[in-house]
Amino acid sequence: MKKIAFAVFLTLVPLLVPLAVGAQAEKPTIYVVKKGDTLWGLSDRFLRDPFYWPNLWARNQVITNPHLIYPGQRVRIYPDRIEIIDSAAPRATAPAPEQAVQERVFTLSGSEGYLLENELVPTGTILQADHNRLVVGQEDTVYTDIGREMGAQSGDTYSIIKKVKKVHHPESGNFIGYKYLPLGSLELLDLEAKSSRAIITSSFLEISPGDILVPYRKNRREVTLKAAKTNLDGYIIETRMGNITTGMEDIVYLDLGQNQGLEVGNMLYVVRDVPLDKTHVKRPAEPLPQQLLGAVVVVGVAGNTSTALVVKSVETIYLGDKVILIKN
Repeated sequence: MKKIAFAVFLTLVPLLVPLAVGAQAEKPTIYVVKKGDTLWGLSDRFLRDPFYWPNLWARNQVITNPHLIYPGQRVRIYPDRIEIIDSAAPRATAPAPEQAVQERVFTLSGSEGYLLENELVPTGTILQADHNRLVVGQEDTVYTDIGREMGAQSGDTYSIIKKVKKVHHPESGNFIGYKYLPLGSLELLDLEAKSSRAIITSSFLEISPGDILVPYRKNRREVTLKAAKTNLDGYIIETRMGNITTGMEDIVYLDLGQNQGLEVGNMLYVVRDVPLDKTHVKRPAEPLPQQLLGAVVVVGVAGNTSTALVVKSVETIYLGDKVILIKN
């Protein structure tokens, strides 16, 4: 696997504002972690880049949990890095919960979508909407093919899902799976033997007749950053809305999943190979350092695919760009 050159990575890390003058400017500043501090916050405060912290953690064996640091720990702050030099937390026993400082979390709505290798088997389908409308949303009335014969009752809730398309790998062209997008949720009101009337209780995107229903899943959830256990490289193979370009806070899908060792909370860097201009090259040269485009955090995993949130973008990210996971 290619490594990101340190010099390239520092394009995301502006220099620390000088904290001293004269000869002391070259010396590290010693900072004592206080209650409420986080690795995320320290990286943002001193390095002007909160996304530097996974590298900080990877180089410090003192930090045994990526999400927690403790009051009393001391850090050395340099212009390009932060080093933890000791730990106030006992090693033999876990610290008291009130002492633990929670690291950055990402709150998700549940509308992120996912890729499945096999087609989803629905519980039911939206047959039509009130007044034969083709597009409906929250608080609109619809009719479904879920009825009493299926054991359904008034008040039961279902998630509304749309099968969007077949997805093929942008590099190999191989079939990957089917893209599904959550559209919202509904609640059954009146039931017949094989049908029911329902009200849409939430909507993320437009809902139409033919959209499928599955047992309700809680939408809102939180994801915290988690250490990588292996080195991986893969590709962005699809985007939530099907765009070729993507950026901050967008959702992308990767060709890596549980079978490759990827886990929810892993952060991957988005990179692109830099082509060598051979105009002035007289002999074969080694590959150039990859260009660092941004970072994504995995928010959902399937067997061989995953859903990820774009958390940093310094250049336009394209469908087909590479991603790498670096073991910590």
